[in-house]
Amino acid sequence: MKPSWSVLFPAMIAGSISVHGADVKSDVKTAAQKLADKSNYSWTSTPKFEGPGLNWRQGPTQGKTERGEFTFITLTVNDTPIEAAFKGDKSAIKRQTEWESADEIEGGTGRVARRLKAFQAPAAEAEDLLAKTKELKKGSAGLYSGALTAEGVKELFARSQRGRAEATDTKGSVKFWTKDGVLTKYEFYVHGKLTPGKDQQEVEINLTTTVEIKDVGSTKVIVPEEAKKKLS
Repeated sequence: MKPSWSVLFPAMIAGSISVHGADVKSDVKTAAQKLADKSNYSWTSTPKFEGPGLNWRQGPTQGKTERGEFTFITLTVNDTPIEAAFKGDKSAIKRQTEWESADEIEGGTGRVARRLKAFQAPAAEAEDLLAKTKELKKGSAGLYSGALTAEGVKELFARSQRGRAEATDTKGSVKFWTKDGVLTKYEFYVHGKLTPGKDQQEVEINLTTTVEIKDVGSTKVIVPEEAKKKLS
């Protein structure tokens, strides 16, 4: 008996969509890998927090990285200037006057050490976001967009400063921009409800992070000698 076109045709369409979606993800993954293969680049990561009761203020992160060498970032958190340096699986941070390695940070600041160890430069972070994406749609001018999985959003919250409480009612989205096959910018939005602290008061958070990549091939990374010693 010949198969019915009424059965085959929808199945063929579904298969085509599935393959197309995989191809779109592959495009973005390749663009991120091409960025990672560059000798160096800089970036600015700008967070925008929205939600009642938030007492966390974080300014833009300025970052520079050289392939196989050092990565260096600067930012402010609650008006405190912070510098951090990375090489391989080692990391160090300067919050006041002295540099500390992630392994030296203990006790109440262990959360800082966890965040240091979870740090990813844009090329790696973009691939991680891609793995947390349900599917992507290709737009114009090198834009790709899609929704993040609920579990993926929970993992992103777990890395944050409020990661001690598990997020609920999660949702999120992501956008990637490419030019000449290389990643140039990405932005991700996450929403969730948390109950941090002893009072267990629920806090609703909306966070949009925009990462813009620049100075590809012309970035020079200068790391303080004190930081290099902590990374040796």
